[in-house]
Amino acid sequence: MLILGTAMYAFWLARGHYYIDGVGYATIQSTLDGQIQGAGFLLLLAAAKLLATSVSLGSGSSGGIFSPSLYMGATLGAAFAALVTLIFPGAAVSLPAFAMVGMGAMVGGGTGAAMTAVTMIFEMTRDYNIVLPMILAVAVALGTRRLLSRENMYTMKLVRRGRAVPKARHANLFLVRLARDVMETDIDVLPAETTFGDYLGRPGHAGRIRHIVVTRGGRLLGFVRVNTALRQALDGAAARVTLGEMASRAFTVARADTVVADVVRRLRRREAVLAIVTRGAGAPRGADVLGVIGKEHVADSVADSVSLYPR
Repeated sequence: MLILGTAMYAFWLARGHYYIDGVGYATIQSTLDGQIQGAGFLLLLAAAKLLATSVSLGSGSSGGIFSPSLYMGATLGAAFAALVTLIFPGAAVSLPAFAMVGMGAMVGGGTGAAMTAVTMIFEMTRDYNIVLPMILAVAVALGTRRLLSRENMYTMKLVRRGRAVPKARHANLFLVRLARDVMETDIDVLPAETTFGDYLGRPGHAGRIRHIVVTRGGRLLGFVRVNTALRQALDGAAARVTLGEMASRAFTVARADTVVADVVRRLRRREAVLAIVTRGAGAPRGADVLGVIGKEHVADSVADSVSLYPR
């Protein structure tokens, strides 16, 4: 509050108005009416509103970001128009029109709702002349934001909390779950030099389908899917065959926070049978393995989602 109060008091001393208090609709209206002039002052208003919004929300106070987006878009758009007229005095540039275009670009880029931003600003102004410039501005703003951040200002907070946010219209909501919520964790991670006979000598493996993640030098080599048929087929040669010789390379690697939809897409693209789920970043190693995801685990996820909606 000290930072905000100091900034507001400074504007009051300099211009006789607080400017950045509240949602800022009065300043937006003044900008659209052409009452606020000067590229430098308009840029200062945009920077001050950005600071005020960041300080307020970052300190935990209640508030939104939609109205501040309109404010910053209007002042930045008007500032751009003022700069153009300053450099090219004869240019037919309307400061209020560019302010409206800036509002649409800021809202569309920040929220990711491009068509909503264009339609909403048009409904507010009823000015057909700004529709095409606004579509171009919103497209550029949205593309720039996606280059800088995959998430928009609404989904970023959810992602930071570990929530999975679909990037398209997902009818299959089970695919929005994270890999760590679907993977099987009852697995073994063993070096390639281990013989199949040594593995069969371990307790607790019989009668169940088990997955072995095979490593060599600490790095992932492949996997072995142990079932009854494999046990019977290698009954006589189990003592001589190593896991490295049995390991299948038809696998892919997924991080624990990867959305299941992306895991399924990666399995299909790489024609893999199994996804090995690991923690952290960088080159995956055996110590990073958390679990595995196969087709049966995706099917179990589907069954769990269906059970939420009984007939």
